[in-house]
Amino acid sequence: MNTILVTGATGTLGAPLVEQLRRTDHPVHTLSRHPGSLQDTAHAVDLRTGHGLHDALTGIHTVVHCATNPTGGDLQAATHLIRAARTAGVTHLVYVSIVGCDRIPLGYYRTKHTVEQALLTCGLGVTVLRTTQFHQLVAALCARAARLPLMPYPDIDVQPVDPAEVALRLARLAQEEPAGRVADLGGPQVESFHDLAATYLQATATPRRPVPLRLPGAVFAAYRSGAHLTPDQAVGRTTFAQFLTRT
Repeated sequence: MNTILVTGATGTLGAPLVEQLRRTDHPVHTLSRHPGSLQDTAHAVDLRTGHGLHDALTGIHTVVHCATNPTGGDLQAATHLIRAARTAGVTHLVYVSIVGCDRIPLGYYRTKHTVEQALLTCGLGVTVLRTTQFHQLVAALCARAARLPLMPYPDIDVQPVDPAEVALRLARLAQEEPAGRVADLGGPQVESFHDLAATYLQATATPRRPVPLRLPGAVFAAYRSGAHLTPDQAVGRTTFAQFLTRT
């Protein structure tokens, strides 16, 4: 049995991943800024500073790195994690990234790609999984837009995926040997954001008229080109409509 540690263990992806891993025979440790548990396997660590990270990694074989912050700090977190993992003798580091992070010139995406490259060249055993956007992100964008008299939505296609299905893939990868970059994981359908917005309005009984929004610049052009989609890897099963019904 290998001891597995999950960073960002209380987050949208980390929480279902921890649940999946605890169904296996492998001991599971968790790491987050606010662990919400007094168990000695739950570590309170801010990866942006790295304080306490060495102790958290003692005896760990595999790390699944789910912790992320779109507002910044991921590069510092990855630097601290790589250094501490080398010192602690971690043999496998699994990282979850975003489909299109090497093609969409958005700061957060570029950071994800930089972390990918740092991990793949750091000398540790590494597995990198890219996924499409989570259902929760699409729902949050719809919720914010629906507060306005008219509901603006980006005039692009999206392939949202359920984090629980991503967690299932990560749990399997964490129990296997390092594999470098593996096949992407996308949601079950590529849908227009217009249809997703309409689905959200119907599910929440919100009377709004969706209005398409197109923006100038390279970022929106990359989204319009489908750089964030992976239709050949439509592995997920839960649609956005099913997600809304469930939640």
